[in-house]
Amino acid sequence: MPEARIPEERETKGAPSEPTTLRGERLSRFLERLASEEPAPGGGAAAAIAAAMAAALVAMVARFSGRTLGDAAALAAEADGLVRRAAALADEDAVAYRAVLSALALPKSPDPARRRAAIDAALDAASEVPLEIATVAADAARLAARLAPEGNPNLHGDAGTAAALALGAARAGALLVAENLARRPDDPRHARAAALVGETRAHAMAILGEDGAIPGEERP
Repeated sequence: MPEARIPEERETKGAPSEPTTLRGERLSRFLERLASEEPAPGGGAAAAIAAAMAAALVAMVARFSGRTLGDAAALAAEADGLVRRAAALADEDAVAYRAVLSALALPKSPDPARRRAAIDAALDAASEVPLEIATVAADAARLAARLAPEGNPNLHGDAGTAAALALGAARAGALLVAENLARRPDDPRHARAAALVGETRAHAMAILGEDGAIPGEERP
């Protein structure tokens, strides 16, 4: 079942309350809601924000790499697009979960088959969001792997951080795909999600090394 839950309504002094979008929240408020017992946000939104942060770091590194990369501006623009897409996915995950909740709220009788079909259909649709999160993460890691060796050397650590965040987001997205499609083991999206994690890992390891260790880190 998707991890992101339904957003509450924002309370704004002097103005009517309106549905909250994660893109419009302060970080502190988002973290409070993430840690709360509210139904939203959850793992899907967290994964999307991680992917957005990865892409934002990539955009920053690209903007500081104009002297070493002729296409730095184009890389920054591509990363900006990933930031926007990932941020939107945080909200889309909550919408998808709302549909799952509606299906779960259907009565079990007199037609349990209809309820089960509705739940399966909602979970099927909800699987698209974390799969897209993994796709964005893979793209962010690809750009980071380009910028780490060719971009501004002073920002190599930022490119590496972007890759590490992207790998976490891709893994989280793949996990949520697997959860949503647990009743459909032959669905091709399982393999697609796994492939995206593999792509992201390859890009990340190009920066972080095969074992992902940082210099001086003690390994168990």
